Amino acid sequence: MAADQLRNRTVGSKMTESEYEKLVAVAERDGLTLGEWCRKVLLAQASTTEGTKPIATEQPLLAEVMALRTILLNALFRLAQGAVLTTEELDRLIERADGERFERAQERFAEVPTGGRS
Repeated sequence: MAADQLRNRTVGSKMTESEYEKLVAVAERDGLTLGEWCRKVLLAQASTTEGTKPIATEQPLLAEVMALRTILLNALFRLAQGAVLTTEELDRLIERADGERFERAQERFAEVPTGGRS
């Protein structure tokens, strides 16, 4: 390892005995020392805050909101034109919105530099 890449900086945190035991248990479960596990988690979190990926609950939630928005706007547009929305047409709207929801959510996350979080 080159001299400029030596791990010579320390990051620390105080915690209770039970918090410490939880961390040790998780690190051991992953086959890592506590220090290795902490480094891995901290660096992963640093990457996340740079906007490289949304947290686990954000994308499915946004996908559902996008699907509902698509269904609502399309249905309201049709009704505003005086059309009667049949059950079959509504089923097609729902099917299309469900099929596109994750792609549309990914597009929205890509538009936000922080990966969806401010």
